[in-house]
Amino acid sequence: MARPRHALPLLPLLVCGACTAPSPAAPAKRPNVVVFLVDDMGWQETSVPFHTAPTALNARYRTPAMERLAATGMKFTQAYASAVCSPSRLSLMTGQNVARHRVTNWTLRRGASPDNPHPTLTPPAWNVNGFSSDPSIERTMQGAPLPALLHAAGYRTIHVGKAHFGATDTPAADPRHLGFDVNIAGHAAGGPGSYHGEHDYSAAWRKGDRIWNVPDLAAYHGTTTNLTEALTREAIREVEQAHAAHTPFFLHLSHYAIHAPWEPDARFVQRYVDAGLPPQQAALASMVESMDHSLGAVLDTLDRLGIADDTLVLFVSDNGSPQQCPPNLPLRGHKLSPYEGGVRVPMLARWPGVTAAGSTCTTPVVIEDCHATLLAAAGVPATASAPFPIDGVSFEPQLRGAERSHARAFVWHYPHHYSGQAPWSALRVGDWKLVYHHADQRRELFDLAHDLGEQHDLAAQQPERVAALAAQLGDLLRTRGAQMPTRKDDGAPVPWPDRIPVPADLPR
Repeated sequence: MARPRHALPLLPLLVCGACTAPSPAAPAKRPNVVVFLVDDMGWQETSVPFHTAPTALNARYRTPAMERLAATGMKFTQAYASAVCSPSRLSLMTGQNVARHRVTNWTLRRGASPDNPHPTLTPPAWNVNGFSSDPSIERTMQGAPLPALLHAAGYRTIHVGKAHFGATDTPAADPRHLGFDVNIAGHAAGGPGSYHGEHDYSAAWRKGDRIWNVPDLAAYHGTTTNLTEALTREAIREVEQAHAAHTPFFLHLSHYAIHAPWEPDARFVQRYVDAGLPPQQAALASMVESMDHSLGAVLDTLDRLGIADDTLVLFVSDNGSPQQCPPNLPLRGHKLSPYEGGVRVPMLARWPGVTAAGSTCTTPVVIEDCHATLLAAAGVPATASAPFPIDGVSFEPQLRGAERSHARAFVWHYPHHYSGQAPWSALRVGDWKLVYHHADQRRELFDLAHDLGEQHDLAAQQPERVAALAAQLGDLLRTRGAQMPTRKDDGAPVPWPDRIPVPADLPR
């Protein structure tokens, strides 16, 4: 049996549209909370249709547990995250937008950025080391982490799987520094060395960097146990222990799946090979089914222990699907990109007695909203996060069936050049979306209500709307302290989207 890393002493926080159906009032008892976080799962990589009609990818994948969760809870058709992993994870943990917390790219080694050289721009001095419970650690962000707040409210806080909260040799490389009582398999790396127990979940077998090796699972080394299954077993064991101790729990089951390397789960891959999928796509499909099998095992555990009615389950992905995977049509783009395929993600929630079974919420929500929502569900006052600012807005009313305006502004910010993706910022307000490309100061305008695939740039036809949205985006970026890249020729920062010199951007 694996040996979890248990609690460190907790430090003070400073250093450490419409839903389709109404539902009954929330139970008086504080719910257990399960966050089931998936890595790199696109909006359509499931048999649950999040679009208005099923798509080809929905027919490809087999996810009966997601179907079960959707049938017994609520489906969010317009849920968003950042376009890459670490920013999303720290937004969920702290409730802060990426422009504010400045962990705008993925983290790994202390002080080192993964950015690729750009011909004309230099990335800002972003918070490359992630979160830190110690503000003296350079280039880190501080905040009020969700697990620390839930721990203070009497919850047993459990992290299992991918962490990716802080760089190597910094405190948050260990999730316990965010307030988790237990950490199993979480460290600085954002992907696994391998999914195969035969390879000890290590990259060493293919002569890869051992920084990717998954910790804490030595009991499964040399076995045929897939990484996703090993993490599931460990999570279930922790839930059983918390239940036996009569303690409310927060389980953050954060799978490495379905992130690369795309290695087939032998339990599920043959059906996709038989269907004629090429090897990488068959492996990916088996990993999706493996992840879903894990979700089913967790739901079964809640039923077996008699606590399903006392547990809020939230399923969400941290960003869209990578460019090496099939496009999530009708969405354009992929992980890292500003388009819907990079930032729109599958999300489901079930809170018995609160969410109506089989309901759908079309109100746009974003991953930093999860922080405020889960605190509200646990009865933790919003003031508990003081003095840190929170950008997320609780969608607990939407879980109860309430309506909310679609006119809220959503901001994304990626001032980096990585894997072919150049720097950008974006804003969605209502059905309108503005994309600002930093390198050439070009602005694109899309009407998502009529062009979900973002195929028709309306910037030239609607200059007044572009100007208004650019002003809103610029104001929000400045208010939140966003960092812009600098130009290599003169060292000046890239102009804000509403302060572009006239010759560089027509129409204004």
